[in-house]
Amino acid sequence: MATSRFAEPPVNVAAMAHQPGTDPTAKYQSQVNPNIKFNHGTTTLGFIFKEGVLIAVDSRASMGSYIGSGTVQKVIPISRYLLGTMAGGAADCSYWERQLALQCRIHELKEGKRISVAAASKLLVNMVVQYRGRGLSMGTMVAGWDEHVGPDLFYVDDDGTRLHGKMFSAGSGSTYAYGVLDSQYKYDMTVDEAVELGKKAIWHATHRDAYSGGTINVYCITPDGWKQHFKGDMNTLNEKYYYNNRVTINEPVVCEKPEAQNLPADPIASDAALGNINLRKMPTAYTDLPQQQQQQQQQQQQQLVQQPSGADDNIMGDN
Repeated sequence: MATSRFAEPPVNVAAMAHQPGTDPTAKYQSQVNPNIKFNHGTTTLGFIFKEGVLIAVDSRASMGSYIGSGTVQKVIPISRYLLGTMAGGAADCSYWERQLALQCRIHELKEGKRISVAAASKLLVNMVVQYRGRGLSMGTMVAGWDEHVGPDLFYVDDDGTRLHGKMFSAGSGSTYAYGVLDSQYKYDMTVDEAVELGKKAIWHATHRDAYSGGTINVYCITPDGWKQHFKGDMNTLNEKYYYNNRVTINEPVVCEKPEAQNLPADPIASDAALGNINLRKMPTAYTDLPQQQQQQQQQQQQQLVQQPSGADDNIMGDN
C-alpha cells in the first residue's frame, strides 16, 4: 500500500515521555501531529455546609481553542447519596466514575448497606492509580451523605491524589470560583443560600474563563439524597451578577483641597507644601506676600523699566 509523501511519520509518544530531556507533555499530544495538544477547561466546585454538600458545575467542553460542546453533563450520579464531578478528559472521567458506580452498587448488594463517601473515593483512587503516567486526565470530586459522618467531600485526580476537605474547586476557572468562595463562604448557610453561592461562583468563572461556560448546574446532597436545585444558561444571570453591581460615574470626581497643618510662617513655602505653586515658575508679583515684600518687588520692577535696553541681556543672563 503506497503512502503519501506528505504524511508525517507516527510519533512514539510513550517513548518520548520516558526519555530524559524531552517534553513531559508529549503524552498529551497527537501521535500524528505533535503540534495538536489536547487542552482541557472547565469549572467545578463543591463545599460542605450546615445542611449538606453542594456541587456546582458548568457545561462547556473545549478542544484547545474550540468549543466541543456546550451541554456536557459534568455531574455523574454514582448512587442516590453519591455524586461525582468531571474535570479533565471527558471520556476518562465519565468511564471511571461509571465504573465506580458499578463497584458501589456491588458493595451495597454484598454488605446490605450503602458505601461510605470515604470508601467510594478510595475505590476510585485504587482504580486510576494503576494507570498513573499512562495519559489519564482526571480531576474529580466525590461528594455524598454518609450515614455515620454526615456530609463528606473528597478530591481525586489521575495521579492517585486523594484529599479530604470542606471546599474544593477544579478546572481552568477554579481560581475565579475560589475568589468568590473564599470571600462569601460560611458554614452556617441554608440550602437556598448555598445554591445562590454556587451559582455566583460558577457564573464568575464562566464570565472570566474562556474555557468555561454554557449551562450552570447546581446540586445539593442532604440526608434524603441528592437533588438538582438549579439549571440555567449563564447568560441569563448577567443582569443579576454583573449589570446590577457595576459602578457608573456620571459626574467628575472633585478632590477637595487638604487643610493646612503645621505650615511654616513663609506663605510661599506654605503654598508650595500644598502644591499650589511651583517654585521654579513663581510669578513676579504675589498678592499674598507681606506689604514690605510687595513694595520691594514693585521697586525692582520699576528699576527694570528705567534701565536702558542694552542692559537686558545681562539681566536675562543672571536669571
